[in-house]
Amino acid sequence: MSQRLMRFDDNASAWPPRDAEPGSVRQLYIHIPFCAQLCPFCTFHRVRYETDRTMTYFSALRHELAWYRNRGFRFSKLYIGGGTPTVNADELESLLADVREFFPLQEISVETNPQELTEPALRMLERSGVNRLSVGVQSFDDDQLERMGRYQTYGSGAQIRERLGAAQGRFDTLNVDMMFNLPTQTAESLDDDLSVLADELRVDQVSYYPLMVAPAALRSVRLQMADDSGRETAGREYEFYRMIRSRLTSDYGMGSAWCFSRGDGAIDEYIVDEDDYVGVGSGALSYVAGVAASTTFSIRGYVDTMAKKHSPTVRTRQLQELERMRYDLLVKLFALRMHKNVIEAKYAGRFASSLRKELLALRLTGALRDTGTSYELTEKGAYLWVILMREFLNGVNALRAEMRHRIRGELRELDAMPKSTRENAA
Repeated sequence: MSQRLMRFDDNASAWPPRDAEPGSVRQLYIHIPFCAQLCPFCTFHRVRYETDRTMTYFSALRHELAWYRNRGFRFSKLYIGGGTPTVNADELESLLADVREFFPLQEISVETNPQELTEPALRMLERSGVNRLSVGVQSFDDDQLERMGRYQTYGSGAQIRERLGAAQGRFDTLNVDMMFNLPTQTAESLDDDLSVLADELRVDQVSYYPLMVAPAALRSVRLQMADDSGRETAGREYEFYRMIRSRLTSDYGMGSAWCFSRGDGAIDEYIVDEDDYVGVGSGALSYVAGVAASTTFSIRGYVDTMAKKHSPTVRTRQLQELERMRYDLLVKLFALRMHKNVIEAKYAGRFASSLRKELLALRLTGALRDTGTSYELTEKGAYLWVILMREFLNGVNALRAEMRHRIRGELRELDAMPKSTRENAA
């Protein structure tokens, strides 16, 4: 299903959809594609940070935000991801002030990395009204950090723990992104990471993702991160997931199949929390009124388009009703529970009858429990949904890979930037 949903058409005329109700779309996503360090396993659209290019990009973002405001969109939730959104703190602070002026924001989530957890950056995020800070850690194990190319850039596991400690308690939710099923990862190193999170730091929220790489790149990533012994964790995903769930659920509630929270913090997948969302920036995805859309992945093209005050959307996909139902089944049950009255009202009472085969199969396999008022995932079902969401997101990753292939010349040009320029920019 995921691969089919990601087959977009080169057609921007369907955006925004005619059936869209701009005032009802609450979630805004802003993509900042710049990073000082490009990690080998990262599947998101990202390029090396360069000061002038980044400044121009932030200016273009403001034009796109105005484009949506002028069409009646009034977002109340904001999620800023990347890339590394905090790579230029001054520009981010200015952008956040503009977005708060444009829209009636009530919640702001921002992604960052351990290197950016400096006192000036934390103070900036606090005064900008950020409610939730999500830090990409992946592992505290120095060996794993070395293999991921993160040790030299983001520091040792001990240094990362110290920086997280300084950020704890300053936001409504401090989320830590971790990864499992990494090549060469062992049960012992995973257990050590869990001890740091649950016993030492006691962070507000943990999102534990399985390794997700577009299929075409998976082999190269495994080779790059493996050692001479050829060890890897293929086939151990379920074992590792059970370790994570067993260790964290004693102190954390489950907000989704891979997100664990001590309180009521937002779950890490904003697509689960809202029916519709709008993504702005180069390489951003949107989903409104059954239409999925993608903006251009060309940084240069995005800036030029926004200078003309046109939409940067270049590809769309109109989902038919049955596809929309299956999409909702996937993303809503990822939060472990779906209320029957809500989903049936959305589809005029046709949801259960249209998906009767899928729902029956899930119940017979022990993945789904029907309480009468809701559908709920069992423990077995939660892991199944980890697999399904991973495959769905791998479909998204394949789309990103295809779109980046279209601009490979531009990406090579950025990679060819003189080393001295990169160092000054970083």
